[in-house]
Amino acid sequence: MPKINYVRDGKVVLLGGGGKIYTDVAARFVRSERELEDIVASPYDKKIVENILSSGHRAALEFDFFIFGLEGYSRVTETQLVRKRLASYLIKSGRQELNGKREFSVVLPADEAVNSHRVFVVRDTFGGFRYAEKGEPDAIEIDPTDLLMLTELWYNAGVKKGLREENLRYLKPQATEFKAIIGMNAHALLDWFGIRCCHNAQAEIRDLAMKMLFLCKDAAPDLFATAGANCVQLGYCPENDRQCAMFKNSIYTQNEARKILKEHKRQEIHTPNGCAG
Repeated sequence: MPKINYVRDGKVVLLGGGGKIYTDVAARFVRSERELEDIVASPYDKKIVENILSSGHRAALEFDFFIFGLEGYSRVTETQLVRKRLASYLIKSGRQELNGKREFSVVLPADEAVNSHRVFVVRDTFGGFRYAEKGEPDAIEIDPTDLLMLTELWYNAGVKKGLREENLRYLKPQATEFKAIIGMNAHALLDWFGIRCCHNAQAEIRDLAMKMLFLCKDAAPDLFATAGANCVQLGYCPENDRQCAMFKNSIYTQNEARKILKEHKRQEIHTPNGCAG
């Protein structure tokens, strides 16, 4: 029987990052005329970090790096995770020969309708399968757990037969768990949180992003004081027509914000004090 975890059961650990903040040190190098030793020895200045965040000049944030260990997430989420190119990934190998000692663990959505979905199948005349009605002769009832158990049996039988695990893994489901170490700098993390903490994000990767966010806020509160979904960071939703239902009518979309600003400027121009003539 496979080891089954569910979405939101994943574990995230902060392995490194926080403590001494280098963003303010990096920012000083750009403008200060002092000697390097004096700049490095200067006490931490929270105001510098706040100015960097408010101005949007985030290059200095790239000198603070954070490392996370994670487990209990599916390959579905892995494919979305590695789309973030400004990051480092070390993912547990699925091809290494473990001679039957590899744990067959999967992650399923916390969706009772999906997890309890059952179908009836029978062998067709061509040796394949077709849908069947309940009670039909020779019909077999199959649910998601059955499919996972069959895959595990097939995989383990292949290992015992001496087939290569790097080839057997091709038939593993996307639900297969992966484990990884991830490294991102603070600039990349703010971008990552903006997209993946959004309620439009897929549930599992949003869970991962939120857990990373809480760890970052705890380790470096000044760096991540404004971190979160894009609507949190920007004050408006850049998703426009794709804005999540939760915040419709409570947070302006980017298009709405632009329209309001444009109207405000138009009115300002046509008031007596704003008239150019």
